[in-house]
Amino acid sequence: SASDTPLLPMNFCSDCGQPVSLKIPDDDTRLRHVCSHCGTIHYQNPKMVVGSIPLWRDDERVLLCRRAIEPRHGYWTLPAGFMENSETTEEAAARETMEEAGARIELKGLFSLMNVPHVHQVHLFYRAHLLDLDFSAGVESLEVKLFREEEIPWNDIAFPTVSQTLRLFFDDLKAHRSGQPFGVHSRDIRKRMRP
Repeated sequence: SASDTPLLPMNFCSDCGQPVSLKIPDDDTRLRHVCSHCGTIHYQNPKMVVGSIPLWRDDERVLLCRRAIEPRHGYWTLPAGFMENSETTEEAAARETMEEAGARIELKGLFSLMNVPHVHQVHLFYRAHLLDLDFSAGVESLEVKLFREEEIPWNDIAFPTVSQTLRLFFDDLKAHRSGQPFGVHSRDIRKRMRP
């Protein structure tokens, strides 16, 4: 229902600086922040988090980053981050991989789409091949390291979207060895993480 619509707090209009109030605009079904002065309707929409699953093709190791920032400082993740305006999802995946892991990749196709409605996000991960082993931690990473499936620190993975993507990826990788194509996986992550 409209009253259940989670909105981030907003007090003033970014167009004219006057106070905003919550109301359901005409021809809409959800509460929005509406400016009482200029009438601007301020829509809030989910953010896109885009990343890659960088695979070193010779021995099937995946590159992970240990986070140097909150949330989940010190936990391991795939290189990913918020998509910027004026870039494609593929450009965002390559940029985030370079920024967080200093790694050059060749993208191989979309692998997972994870809806995370309780934090207003959609996470997309692309399969990727590392072009070389010249990688290093960026400012948002404490370290970066290649892991085989059995070496991954599963209890120290930062986010459910990452652990689900990795488990699906290694399942598909096994099937791929026997000639099966990689899938594209969609999941809804509704459970909040423990701190």
